[in-house]
Amino acid sequence: MRLLIVEDEREFAETLRRGLVAEGFTVDVARTGREGLWRATEHEYDVVVLDIMLPELSGYEVLKRLRAAENWTPVLMLTAKDGEYDEADAFDLGADDYLSKPFSFVVLIARLRALLRRGAPARPAVLEAGDLRLDPSARTVHRGQTRIELTAREFGLLEFLLRRPGTALTKNEILSHVWDAHYDGDENVVEVYIGYLRRKIDVPFGTRTIETVRGVGYRLVDVTRS
Repeated sequence: MRLLIVEDEREFAETLRRGLVAEGFTVDVARTGREGLWRATEHEYDVVVLDIMLPELSGYEVLKRLRAAENWTPVLMLTAKDGEYDEADAFDLGADDYLSKPFSFVVLIARLRALLRRGAPARPAVLEAGDLRLDPSARTVHRGQTRIELTAREFGLLEFLLRRPGTALTKNEILSHVWDAHYDGDENVVEVYIGYLRRKIDVPFGTRTIETVRGVGYRLVDVTRS
């Protein structure tokens, strides 16, 4: 189990490294965003623990570049920035988990082991519903020949729906798979993002792809034209 910690606070990083080594992990440490990006690109890791406030390149930029390069190594953002918008930005860029300082070391270990069990996603085939196509490996979405730009959260939500066509999914199911198993915010955020998706994948094309199942949640249906 090989981890990469990208953290510029030397004493904190060393304390964290020693604790993780004692738990049986093999740990590398990078002090800057640029070094962290290089290590994560050139070497294989099971999880990257990435701070946001880093010299040279921010954690956000490191994460963005990793995902753009189709590097799907699980990333846990470990940071003193605990605002809900900071957390949302991290997940939109492709983070797998988020933990704010100060934190419980026991909780950190539990989060890391959960990410290890989940592992990096495989490179899946293109998912389709009518003329709507989502390519998980290229991170692209098209309706016919038209490319549709989605945020990372919108992309994850559409991918989850496309993998379960015709299945009525509850808001809690969607939250646990698309957001985070530890998410404890308002479940109506799902409704908000469903609205975002509809305005991008359906409204401009006169289609109805996502159906509201009253009292349950949402499901992907056969595409119908308005």
